[in-house]
Amino acid sequence: MSKPPSRPQLYTPRSSRVPTPRMDSDAVGRFTESIARFFGTGSYLLIQTLVVIVWIVLNIVAVSLRWDPYPFILLNLAFSTQAAYAAPLILLAQNRQENRDRVTLEEDRRRAQETKADTEYLARELAALRLAIGDVAKTREHLRRELEDLRVLLEGRHPGEAQSAQKDTDDDVDRHAASSN
Repeated sequence: MSKPPSRPQLYTPRSSRVPTPRMDSDAVGRFTESIARFFGTGSYLLIQTLVVIVWIVLNIVAVSLRWDPYPFILLNLAFSTQAAYAAPLILLAQNRQENRDRVTLEEDRRRAQETKADTEYLARELAALRLAIGDVAKTREHLRRELEDLRVLLEGRHPGEAQSAQKDTDDDVDRHAASSN
């Protein structure tokens, strides 16, 4: 027997009927970073200083425009509100920067490990090449000694022919050395 199709239970709430705004956390982060960066600039400090000076002068000098008398409670409230918003924005920007620094550090570590492995590989290859060149030099010396022994042996058997053969071999060696340079 098959089960009947499941119906929504009465005790299970439906999805919300009120549309909720969807925010891209990265876009919000970039926006808050731009605000936090602006809070740290000289232009922001200049603008804020000018607003405070105008605020105080208007509230002291212009009697008819006094909206915030001497203790400047409204100005204090504005600063408190600004600080209440600025602190979390700055912390959010610092957290995002910390995450970027962490990712950069991990990438640097990975790159350093790759570089170290490449360097070790190249060092091993260089050592292998040095050993191979040493073996070639030893083999070359061994072949020279063997050829010299054969030349001496041939000179002993045919003294006249060996000298002309030696001259031909020396000429061949000289031509080969000149062409390789």
